[in-house]
Amino acid sequence: MPRIERDAEIVWEGNLARGEGRVSAASSGAFRELPISLASRVGDPQGRTSPEELLAAAHGGCFATALAGELSGLGHPPGRLELSCRVVMDEVEEGGHQILSSGILVAAFVPGLDAETLARAVALADEGCPFSALLKRGGANVSVKASLQRQPI
Repeated sequence: MPRIERDAEIVWEGNLARGEGRVSAASSGAFRELPISLASRVGDPQGRTSPEELLAAAHGGCFATALAGELSGLGHPPGRLELSCRVVMDEVEEGGHQILSSGILVAAFVPGLDAETLARAVALADEGCPFSALLKRGGANVSVKASLQRQPI
């Protein structure tokens, strides 16, 4: 895989408590000016995003592509994968705020796939997902729970 570089742009105005910012995907233009603020980060999002939500989306998206690749490589290309990812950040003693965990739930519709092969593909995808590796190196707990669906989700 070639070296990958992507850019985001962030503009923040004001102080931490009352300020707000906007995040844009500079490389792709896929999203523009997503609003962020401290209030929406630690409380009710009110239609705004947060770095933790963006990290959950990035980790889940990375894992989805890794899992699709592993399943295909094992001769079982997925019909459909549905994933959710939850990132947890909390304050830790003498460490400030840290990302503690990222948990992925996978519902997989893969015709002809058995649970053992799904478990193998999940383990391989977790090993190959750069976001899983990054989070683990940072001390976060990464968990993946996968289930087979017999009908399209």
